Amino acid sequence: MVNMDLLQGLDEDEATRVLELGKRMTVESGGVLFRLGDRADSLYLVARGRIRLTLPIEVRGRSENVLVEEEGSGHTVGWSALTPPYRFTLTASAPFETEVVAIEREALAAYFAAHPQTGQAVSLNLAGVIGRRLQVIQAMWVREVQRMVELRCA
Repeated sequence: MVNMDLLQGLDEDEATRVLELGKRMTVESGGVLFRLGDRADSLYLVARGRIRLTLPIEVRGRSENVLVEEEGSGHTVGWSALTPPYRFTLTASAPFETEVVAIEREALAAYFAAHPQTGQAVSLNLAGVIGRRLQVIQAMWVREVQRMVELRCA
């Protein structure tokens, strides 16, 4: 369970202590972990299963959930809990039964204050998680811009 993207570089004992701050939760098949705009008080480490991250948008007068990415075991979702304004920027749901470890922001902040080296390592890992998401969003944006340019040129 220690093979989590957010805990890379921590020794096994330290990673276990961080995980012990959390609470295991099961998200049933089709269940929603959080929605766009919800207050982000916890981040989630996917222990087993998958979490779909979608962006609800209006398409021809009806709401559609556009898939941004899907994260599996070992990955972090809900990192908005560690970045102001502490609101989720996507909706997270489970395509099938999934287990996550929910870690509250306040518990993590207190632990990092007492263990600054751990806080620094996790913060660097978080930057990597955010960077990967930005690359996904950029690729989606570039594809859409290309599509719009091709439509104008046709």
